[in-house]
Amino acid sequence: MSITAAMVKELREKSGAGMMDCKTALNESGGDMEAAVDWLRTKGLAKAAKKAGRVAAEGLVGVAAEGTKAAVVELNSETDFVARNEGFQELVSKVTKIAVGTDGSVEALAAADLDGKPVSEAITDAIATIGENMTLRRSAVLSVNEGVVSTYVHGKVVEGLGKIGVLVALESSGDAAKLDALGRQIAMHVAATSPLSLNTEELDPAVVEREKSVFSEQARESGKPENIIEKMVEGRLRKFYEEVTLVKQAFVINPDQTVEQAVEALAKELGTDVKLSGFVRFALGEGIEKEEQDFAAEVAAATGQ
Repeated sequence: MSITAAMVKELREKSGAGMMDCKTALNESGGDMEAAVDWLRTKGLAKAAKKAGRVAAEGLVGVAAEGTKAAVVELNSETDFVARNEGFQELVSKVTKIAVGTDGSVEALAAADLDGKPVSEAITDAIATIGENMTLRRSAVLSVNEGVVSTYVHGKVVEGLGKIGVLVALESSGDAAKLDALGRQIAMHVAATSPLSLNTEELDPAVVEREKSVFSEQARESGKPENIIEKMVEGRLRKFYEEVTLVKQAFVINPDQTVEQAVEALAKELGTDVKLSGFVRFALGEGIEKEEQDFAAEVAAATGQ
C-alpha cells in the first residue's frame, strides 16, 4: 500500500512520534493506522493513545438530580456562540431535568413531553428560532435504591450546564450528606482523569488484549526468557489497570489513597457499607470529528489571490 503524507501526518498527530518513525510504522503495518500506533508503542516511540480525539462539536452538557436518580445530557450546536445563548441554555436545562424521569435513552428523551410537545419537536423549534442546527446527541441516567447519585459540572456556564458532566452513584444507608460530599469529590476526579471503566471486570476485553499484546512485544524485545516476560506483562497490566480503572486510580483529592480506599474510609466512618456502583462522564463533543477550516486559504480563494 502506498503511504501518503496525509497518513504520516495523521499518525504523527495520534502518536506524537517523529515523521520518519511514523512512515516506518505505516510501512511495517501495511498502512493500518491502529496497527502503526501499536508498532510505535512497541518500539517505545509513542505513548498509549486514549482515543479522546479533538473536541469538535459545540453546545452544552447538562446534569440534573432528583432524589436517588440523576441524568446527564449532551445537546450540540454548531457554534459556541449559541451555547452562550440564554434560550439555548434554558432548553438544555429543561431537557436534562426531563431526562431524569426517563430510562436514559436518547429515544425515550426525544419522545418525552416538554411544555406540551415532544422534546424532539421543541429542539426543532429552537433550530428555527436560533437559526443553527442542534443535535440531541446522548443521555444517561444513574439511580440507586438507597444512597446518592452525585453530580458535577466542569467548565460551568450556568448552574448545571457546562463542558463536562459527571454522575457518580454511591449505594449506602449512611448519612446522605457525607455520601454526597464524597460522591462529588469522586465526580471531580472522574472529570479530571476520564477513567475507561469502574473496575477491571468492566474493562472492554478488546482493550485489555490490545494492551497485553503491546506489552508482550515490548518485553520480548528485551530478550528475556518467556517466564520473565510473562511476569513483566503482568506487572505492566497491573499498572495499566491502576491508570484506567476508577477504583484503582490514585484519588486526586488525596493521592496517598486510591478511590476505592477513599470509599472504604467513608464506610468505616459511617459504620455501614458504601458501594461505588457506577459513573458516567460526558465531555462536550467527545469523539466527534470537526472539519478544520483554513481561513487564510478561503480568503485567498475568494479574492483570487
